[in-house]
Amino acid sequence: MTPFFRSGIVAFGAVSSVMLSCGTAMAADSSSAEVLALRREMDAMRREMLGEIRHLKAQIGQNAHVASQDHAAHKHGPRRLIAADPTDPQPTFREVQPPSHGPRTVADSRIALPEGPAQSWREFKAASAKEETVDIGGMKIGFPKGRPTISSDDHAYAFSVGLLAQEDIGGFMGVGPRAGEGKGNFNPLTQNARRLRLYFSWRYKDWVVNVTPDFGSSKYDGSVSLFEANLNYTGLRNTTLTVGYFQPRMEEESAERSGAFEFLERPTIVDLVRNLAGGVGRFSIGGEHYEKRWLVAGYFTGQKYGDRGSDNTIVDSQTGAVVRAAGRPYVSKNIDVFVGAGATTAFKVNENSKGRQITFSDNMEVPLGETNLLTSGALTNIAQIWAAGPQAAFRWKQFLLKGEYYHIGVQRSHNVGASTLPSLGFDGWYVSANYTLLGHGRAFNPKIAAFTAPGVDYDFDPRNNHWGALELSGRWSVTDLADVENQGGTGINGNKQTVWMGGVNWYPNQHVRVMLDYAYFTVSRSKGVSGNVNLFGRNGNAVVGRFQVSF
Repeated sequence: MTPFFRSGIVAFGAVSSVMLSCGTAMAADSSSAEVLALRREMDAMRREMLGEIRHLKAQIGQNAHVASQDHAAHKHGPRRLIAADPTDPQPTFREVQPPSHGPRTVADSRIALPEGPAQSWREFKAASAKEETVDIGGMKIGFPKGRPTISSDDHAYAFSVGLLAQEDIGGFMGVGPRAGEGKGNFNPLTQNARRLRLYFSWRYKDWVVNVTPDFGSSKYDGSVSLFEANLNYTGLRNTTLTVGYFQPRMEEESAERSGAFEFLERPTIVDLVRNLAGGVGRFSIGGEHYEKRWLVAGYFTGQKYGDRGSDNTIVDSQTGAVVRAAGRPYVSKNIDVFVGAGATTAFKVNENSKGRQITFSDNMEVPLGETNLLTSGALTNIAQIWAAGPQAAFRWKQFLLKGEYYHIGVQRSHNVGASTLPSLGFDGWYVSANYTLLGHGRAFNPKIAAFTAPGVDYDFDPRNNHWGALELSGRWSVTDLADVENQGGTGINGNKQTVWMGGVNWYPNQHVRVMLDYAYFTVSRSKGVSGNVNLFGRNGNAVVGRFQVSF
């Protein structure tokens, strides 16, 4: 029963009661004309109310019947879909795209490298928009370039984890000692985890924190060190400002990043100059700015991570600087012409219980823990060390030719006895050639002013005649640390090293690389090598392979 119907019944009852009361009162004087008129009026009102009640009952019954038919139709009858008008709003559904295994564009084909300049917030949002993500409770979870990334819905907060794993296996041949020489460590077959880095990155808008432990080593794996721990600000256009433990780069070779080298390691001269005031885990304050055709960078630097832990006699820590400028005066689809220059200086080196001294020494560009044959001897009373030199490269289609030259200057602080300690000068250079047989050739990356690894057009799939990317490389490297007699002490001179190297790199996909390098080296004699290992000069061969995974 509807509320309106209930109200009608109540009203009818009230009217009936009034009429009965009036009838009783008017019975006392039935002859009154006014009472008769009132009775007739009340009778008319009664008839009108009864008519309204009958009408309401009929309407309620009809509505109940219609409702019963609609319910039966929805429960048992067939359903019919009506097409929306073209002007009506249309529903949208996000389709999950299958992963692309090729063909890829040149830009999308580059291998995944966990190292690189920090992205600005704008770049991060643009890159995230291209990737498939899963939305969970206001968070976005995705795998851009295979890197697990969690971000807030507006991408203001983000956390990601990257990996670079490099496992080397190989050995030396024909490096036996001459009569009277020490044997040295030249293992015919050994293995080494060169780099095992986990890249942890936190973001709040344009502020990015990077912390990267390294479980690998250039000599003997089994220890843990720190690759970087720094804070970056990316809010200025094409600019990254950095403070903390970082690797400031002044050479084109280092700027390529270790996951994209043409060979297993950098040329010797590059390794020496980068560690003067830069290198891995160096405290740095500075920044880089790039445009499409040029880049400038500059950093004030301090000690390396772990310096005072490995030598607790340090009483005055190193300070220095690293600068670089590079550009492309000519660019076309098939040609890149690159020129640049880098400089570094240690205003003062660490002072420990032996004073301020340094020894230049390096391996034969093979990272298997072998004895270093190249040395300058221990150089004492160091006032300042600097290095500078040009960089150049030329690319034509799939072919890349590049080289760098650096001069190292060593200034001494005072006299010893009646003799003045001389200033010293050392030199080194390399020239390399590379040709990409399969895939997209090496290309210039303006954000780092360096040539990156080849691009994988199609992932390895022999059933469909897809073989990934393949490149061949050759390099000639010379480092001369000999300047004056007895520069490293009485009877200890510096020496010279030459390395000829050839290599082949295969990229089955954007995350895996397989490398094979052959090196032939000759090193002149020096009594500065411990254990009398290089009294008469050495030469030999090395064959080393590497398996690399990165995301």
